[in-house]
Amino acid sequence: MNLSLQIFLSLVLSVIIGLFLGEGSIEFVKLWVAPIGTMFINLIKMMIVPVILCSLIVGMTAMGDMKKLGRIGMKTVAFYLFTTAVAIGIGFAVAGLIHPGIGMALPGEAAPKVKEAPALMQVFVAMIPTNPVMSMAKAEILPIIIFALFIGAGIISVGGTKAKLLINIFDAGAEVCYKVINMIMHLAPIGVFCLLLPVVVQNGPSVLLPLLSVIICMAIGSIIHAVCVYSAISGTIGHMSPIKFFRGMTEAILIAFTTCSSAGTLPVNMKNIQEKLGVKRDIASFILPLGATINMDGTALYMGICSLFIANVYGVALTPDQMILIVLTGTLASIGTAGVPGAGLIMLAMVLQAVQLPMEGLALVAGIDRVLDMFRTTLNITGDAAVAVAIDATEKTVPTELDIHE
Repeated sequence: MNLSLQIFLSLVLSVIIGLFLGEGSIEFVKLWVAPIGTMFINLIKMMIVPVILCSLIVGMTAMGDMKKLGRIGMKTVAFYLFTTAVAIGIGFAVAGLIHPGIGMALPGEAAPKVKEAPALMQVFVAMIPTNPVMSMAKAEILPIIIFALFIGAGIISVGGTKAKLLINIFDAGAEVCYKVINMIMHLAPIGVFCLLLPVVVQNGPSVLLPLLSVIICMAIGSIIHAVCVYSAISGTIGHMSPIKFFRGMTEAILIAFTTCSSAGTLPVNMKNIQEKLGVKRDIASFILPLGATINMDGTALYMGICSLFIANVYGVALTPDQMILIVLTGTLASIGTAGVPGAGLIMLAMVLQAVQLPMEGLALVAGIDRVLDMFRTTLNITGDAAVAVAIDATEKTVPTELDIHE
């Protein structure tokens, strides 16, 4: 039985057992089962910093010149911003058809406290690490990426024997990381079961049914975006069958659905697209770490659905100007948003504030945010892979220096 099927079966089993056990067993599950899931997550997180550092540097140096790096970087950011904006639009369309929140009674509880989103200039300032080692210790993804980019650029500039020595060291480090990730993935079926069981036990049918319309919107929107947008990108630009694309992404998708962490799924995603989708290592090493930080298609879809849901509950009719503002705010806010569980609430708070919707509306989705996070994280990492496949295909058509001289 292959690993993808094992992970899927453990996911189904966790849902069945969780519904059977019910809310009465939550203390037992939290005490004895959840910690095993946490250990699995920690094993994956353990590899995030070394994978990003080594793979980004190797990816940059493998490109060989800054011109190629700049070209790929521009295409990557353009793809990410486009798919993010489309995701918000799909969220509006799906929520506009299903009308989640119409006739729903307001909750009695106050809005949850959400950490205030940083100003745009603060995001840019925080991108530059004053102490790269401290950034690595805190697993601050964006500063690590910036540091790795500068190291890679420096190695390219130095060139020669000294550069080759450093390239070999980071290349060997990346290979070791991939081997360790392979070991960890053999524990994935157990980790997935232990992660999902507490979620099912705690958020049983009685809790989820009142907000089922939002969950249905999120599920339908995610499927539409994945099938239409990612199939189009991988098929027309990447010249890859959508069936092959999604089959190759199975393991990463299941891990993302369970862990709700784009950054946590990054090592698995990198392994999958290289081994199963045939994306070149230098492309994967550059695009995926960048995508885990700035590409938030799932979160964008979530913001479109939840903002319309909250507007419906409070009887607010969103104007076209407000919808455009949500698209712009959501697209720009995706840059620098950490790929960790719960980051979507921060972005949603920013959007609600921008269009002056009641912040108390956060209380409506906070209870099911963990369930919604499963869909948005899955979409986030799948989008990263689709863009990597597309850019890998476009780079194969770019003439090399050897072709030009010939």
